[in-house]
This record gives sequence, structure tokens and C-alpha cells, in this order.
Amino acid sequence: MKKHKSSTLYHRTRERTRIIQCIYVVGFMDLFGVSMIIPLLSHHVKALGASPTVAGIVGSTYGVLQLFSSTIVGGWSDVVGRRRSLLTCLLISALGYGLLGMSTSIALFVLSRIPVGLFKHSLSICRALLSDLASESERPLVMGHFNAASSVGFILGPMVGGYLTEHEGGFYTSATACAAIFLLNAGVVWMLPWRDILLHCNKSVSNGSSAHSHAPAHSDPALLMQKKEAGDGRRVSLLQPAWRQLSSVGSRIRLVASSDMWDLFLVRLLMAVAIMLYYSNFSLAMEERFSLKPKTTGYLISYSSTLGALAGFLVGPLTQLYARNMAALLLHSTLLTCALIFLYAAAPGVWQVLLTSTFFAISTTVGRTAITDLELQRGGARASGTLIGAGQSVTAVGRVLAPLLSGVTQEFSPCGPPSLGVLLALAAVGVLLLRIPKWTKVH
Repeated sequence: MKKHKSSTLYHRTRERTRIIQCIYVVGFMDLFGVSMIIPLLSHHVKALGASPTVAGIVGSTYGVLQLFSSTIVGGWSDVVGRRRSLLTCLLISALGYGLLGMSTSIALFVLSRIPVGLFKHSLSICRALLSDLASESERPLVMGHFNAASSVGFILGPMVGGYLTEHEGGFYTSATACAAIFLLNAGVVWMLPWRDILLHCNKSVSNGSSAHSHAPAHSDPALLMQKKEAGDGRRVSLLQPAWRQLSSVGSRIRLVASSDMWDLFLVRLLMAVAIMLYYSNFSLAMEERFSLKPKTTGYLISYSSTLGALAGFLVGPLTQLYARNMAALLLHSTLLTCALIFLYAAAPGVWQVLLTSTFFAISTTVGRTAITDLELQRGGARASGTLIGAGQSVTAVGRVLAPLLSGVTQEFSPCGPPSLGVLLALAAVGVLLLRIPKWTKVH
């Protein structure tokens, strides 16, 4: 009997590992396809006859749509389930990239960006699904590996896209290939053993509920939703009336909005803007400060991106080293990021920039994983889609603010953007120092 139980447990563990690895592949293919297109978008819209101002407005369409849709789609994935929401996002994104591959006018280009802006949340839903599958102790390791796989795709994609662009009709070929990759991803998601996934998710949620049972019920509104759903065990069907789905999504968003998580979202916003300011004028600053050629700067950026991908594998060991104290890990990674931005802004030579880039890629990767894990810890496992979507919306706000702040500060100095980034990172450190003791008291 014991042998039978251990054999069943072994097979279930292997099955769960295979599922998680398939999600890693989906994440890799997702960013691989997207990064084939991203470097080519500005060139293509200008080739269609857009002025710089129109190109800027068109380019911001995606970010604005993501800002408003991230939380809604994340909450929707909590309501109708990961499979339906992930398949919907992948298929509609494939449609958008397919339209992009046929965009011969600015109007069609803008039209193609709308479905992608509204539904390109496949990575967020994959993270929510991984959060459902992994136990709380495994979650940082699993998320770190997923981020690493996605980052590798983001590194390799521009190489393939650049190669295809050298041929006639290269942009259209790249966009069509991206659409095909999203269709392939939808096929992978469709073939996943979802019955086993639901079994693992239910076990993970029940474990998470027992782990949080000592916390005061009134202190965590998202946890209240988690307990309510665990009690009735139902999800809203995709075929149910839209008003019912929207009502469920709205309830989740209100619960997250009313929870005491403003501090984490504020830290996420401050650090998102600080990191974007670091990268905002990197190539131009290297040229003005050190007379570095764009080709050499490109190698430096590729080196940093590669390290960022590899850093995903460090998250698990670091979490164990910190005894799963994610708040301390976030504080230390934020402090390190702040110090590295300062050293970059004050660097007297290229070698100092190379050194800061090395550790900057690692600290930012660890920080992103730590803050996501803290959001999920405090928000409750059943609200993972809503929480991750809300985090993406906050990051989207940073994407809107960072170019504006970068433009203003560059008027004073090439070091203006990273200097402002240091101040914002210091503010994030201050928020963490003030709020972490309160998190400890709650738990």
C-alpha cells in the first residue's frame, strides 16, 4: 500500500514538473516572437510615412492599452480559469500580429496594435498559473526559472528578426512568423493535461489556505475571496453572461484595491521608473560620455541581458540563503540596484560601466522576482491573476512616466536620467524600511 502511494506521488510530481517545463517553453516562445518585432516597429511605422510625432503617438498606443487591460485580464483569468484566458490571449495576440504582418498603412498598423495591447497578457497568466502549481516555498525558484527562459527568448528574438529584415519584405515575414509562434503556443497550451493541472492547483490552494490560517481574516481582503472560492469550488464559465464575468472581475479588483498593499505597488512603480531611466538614454550617454560606438554599446546591452537571463537561476539559491525572507531579499536587492545606478551615473570610464552592468542585471532580476512573490504572499493564491495584472499595470504607468522624465532630465546632463533614478530608488528603500516592520507584525 505504501509503495503504491509513493509511486502515485512520484508520478504526480513528475507530471507537475513536465507541465511547469511546458509553461517555460511557452514563456520562451512568447518573448522570442515578440522580440523579433519590437526593434523593427519604429522603423516600419516611419516607412509607412508617419512623422516623428505621429510615430510617438502610435507607439504609445500599446502601453496605454496595457495600462488599463492588465488588471482586468488578470482578474478575468482568476474568474474563468487559466486555460480559457490563456488560449484567448494567445489567439487574439496571434490575430494582432497577423494583422501587423499585413499593415501597409498607418491605420492598419494602429488597428493591429489594439488586440495585442488589450490581450497580450500571456506571460502574466503563465506566472499566475505557475503560482497555482507551485507551493509557496517553490514559487521563487519556479518564477526565477520562468523569467530566465523568457529572457533567453528576448535575447535570441532580435537576432532572428534582424536577419529576416535584411531580406525583401523582412518586416512582414517577421510579423507573420510571430503570429505563427503564438498559434503554436496556443497549441501547446491546448494539449496540456489540464485535469492534472486543476488537481495540482487545488492542492496548492488548500495548502496555501492552511498556511495563512493563523492570519487575521479581516487583514487580507484578497484572502477572503480565496476562502469564499475554496468553499464553493466553482469558476464562472466562459459562456456565462458577460455581466456576470465583469462583476466577478470587478469584485476581485476592488478586493485588491482595498487591501493594504499600496506600499508594494509604490515600490514597484518607483523601481520600474528608476530602472527604465537607467536604460532610457544608455546608448546616447555612452556615446557622449565615452565616445563609444553604437555597435560596442549593443554588445554591452547584450552582455547585460544575458546575465539577467542567467540570474533567474540564482533566485532559488538566494531564497534558501535568506530562509525565504523575501522582504529582506527585496530590500537588499533594491539597495544594491540604487548603489549601482549611482555608480553608473558617476562612472569615470567604460570599465566601471561594465562592472555596474554586470551586477545591475542580477539585482534587478532578483528584485522583480522578490516583489512578485511578496505580492502573491500578501494577496492570496486565488487572486494571483489579479495581483500580477495589477503589478503589470503599475509597471505600465512607469513606462509612460519614464520617457517624459528622461527627456526633461537629459536637458541638463546625459547623467540626468540615472541621477533621478538614484533618488527614486532611494525613495523605494525608504518605503521598504518603514513598511517591512509592519509586514512582520501582521505575519
